[in-house]
Amino acid sequence: MENQTFTASIWREDNWFIAQCLEVDIASQGESEEAALANLTEALELYFERPLPSLKPVIRKFEAKVSAA
Repeated sequence: MENQTFTASIWREDNWFIAQCLEVDIASQGESEEAALANLTEALELYFERPLPSLKPVIRKFEAKVSAA
């Protein structure tokens, strides 16, 4: 993985700080600005993580009757 720079909009709602990434529609929260940014960083890293399937998918062809309009 490589590092990439993102921009966050941060605001306060009651006792929480909300951090929203402006490049990717992902947001997170924390009890401080630093915690909200750390949680947003973790959320982005998980979002961009390559999926690892637990089972190999089965791909099959099949036929179905369809009426032409």
